[in-house]
Amino acid sequence: MRQFEREKKTTRDAFGNAVHELAREDASIIGMGADTTNNLGMKNMSEEFPERVINIGIAEQNMMGVAAGLAATGFQVFAGSFAPFVAMRSLEQFRTFIAYPHLNVKVAGGMGGLSAGNEGVTHQSPEDMAIMRTIPGNVVVYPADTTSTNVIVKALAAHEGPAYIRLGKLPFLKVFDENYRFTIGKANLLEDGTDVTLIACGTTIPRSLQARDVLAEQGISARVLDMSCVKPLDEEAVLKAARETGCIVTVEESTIMGCLGSAVAEVLSEQYPIPMKRVGIPDCFGESGDHDALMDKYGLSVEAITEAARTLVEKKKRS
Repeated sequence: MRQFEREKKTTRDAFGNAVHELAREDASIIGMGADTTNNLGMKNMSEEFPERVINIGIAEQNMMGVAAGLAATGFQVFAGSFAPFVAMRSLEQFRTFIAYPHLNVKVAGGMGGLSAGNEGVTHQSPEDMAIMRTIPGNVVVYPADTTSTNVIVKALAAHEGPAYIRLGKLPFLKVFDENYRFTIGKANLLEDGTDVTLIACGTTIPRSLQARDVLAEQGISARVLDMSCVKPLDEEAVLKAARETGCIVTVEESTIMGCLGSAVAEVLSEQYPIPMKRVGIPDCFGESGDHDALMDKYGLSVEAITEAARTLVEKKKRS
C-alpha cells in the first residue's frame, strides 16, 4: 500500500501564498479576513501590499458586505475565515450580496470538515460544502494538498463569479506534484480501473488511493477520480465511470447529505442508475479529537472505504 508524506505547510498557507502571487500580477486583487488574515497565509502579502489586505475583525457578516462592495467596483476579493462562520454565520450575506449579483468574490473556509480537531464541534464544519453547494452559480472546491491549492486558487482567479474553497487546519498528506492540473467542472483520473470507481475530494484522496492498493491485492480493479471541484460536478466523468465500472463509491470528509455523494447520486439516479455507496460523515455532530482519528471514527478509514467498494462489487456481480 502506497504511503504519503506529511507536508510542512498547510493549505491555508498555500491559499495565502497563491493570493499574494496573484496580487503581484494584478492590482485588483484584495485579500480579506475576519481577524484571520494571518491564519489564511496573508502575512507576507500584508507586508508587501498593506493597503490591499483588509482585516475586518471578528465580523464575518460585515466582511461579506465589504467584499461585495469592493467587487462591485472592480476589485477581485479573496476573503475568508473559519469554515463554520463563513458557511453559516454569514451565509445570508454571501448569498444575497455576493452570489445573487454574481460578484467576483472567492471565499475560503479554513478548518473545514473535521480538521478543527480538538477545537470541537463549534469550529468543525462537515456541512460547509453541502451548504455552499446550494447557492446558485457558486463554485465549490476542496483541494487535497498545498500543490493543488495553489493551482486551484489561480484557476478560481480566472473565473468570473463567486466561489468557495475549503481549507484545512494542519498540514495534509502530499498527494500531487508540479504536474497537477485543474479545470473548474472537471475531474482528474488518478488511477484507472474496471470493477469499481472511487470518487474522492480533499483529504480522502490519499485514503482512496490506499484503498485502491488494498483492493488490488484482493483482485478488485478500482478507478480513482479526484473530484476536487464538487460544483459544478463533472457529470461526464461520473457517467463514464458508471458505464465502464458498474458501481461507484463516493468518499468525502463531509456530511453524506448534500455534498459530493449527493451530487453523484443525483446524476446516477436520473441518468444511469447503478449500485453506489456514500462514504462520509453520517447524520451526527463531531467531537474533539485528533483529525486523523476523527476521520477513522466517522467512517473514513482505508478499511471502511475498501469494505464499501468490495460490498458493491459483490452486489454488482449478484445482480
